[in-house]
Amino acid sequence: MAELAAELRATGEEQTRAAPSAHSEDFAGQLAWRRLTAEHGDRLDRIMDEYGRPTAAAVGAAAATAAWRVAQHADHQLGVQRRALRLLGEAVERGGADRRHLAFLTDRVLVNEGRPQLYGTRTAGVRDGAPVPWPCADPDPERVDALRARVGIAPFAEHTARHAPRAR
Repeated sequence: MAELAAELRATGEEQTRAAPSAHSEDFAGQLAWRRLTAEHGDRLDRIMDEYGRPTAAAVGAAAATAAWRVAQHADHQLGVQRRALRLLGEAVERGGADRRHLAFLTDRVLVNEGRPQLYGTRTAGVRDGAPVPWPCADPDPERVDALRARVGIAPFAEHTARHAPRAR
């Protein structure tokens, strides 16, 4: 498991370094990001075949988080995301995974399926300089923030302010 843990940590670091390319104005960078996330998604699928979901107990917290991040970014591999979501849900039920990760991946899968999200973790874009959440199943922002709080996610406005793009 040590080799798998090291591989997952390296994958996570590679995605962190490459992430700015995802939305850059450089189309070659965007394409490189899509290729990288597809390659990582394929590898995560093979890992889930062999080991199931890489848990913190098995590979360490950093490697488990990296596996979650790979699933998050596998937007063009909905089957991989759905499988990772199911396994993550099972791990959360057993107390072996982060509820926040489950919330973020749940919303990611719902949005990629074209459905309303639950936790308001995905944005649809920016309007008048402020992030706009993808439509939520519950249209009341206060109830969505309460749901977020139950899984340890900051209110939408606080979360998006922390992750807003920096002015150039």
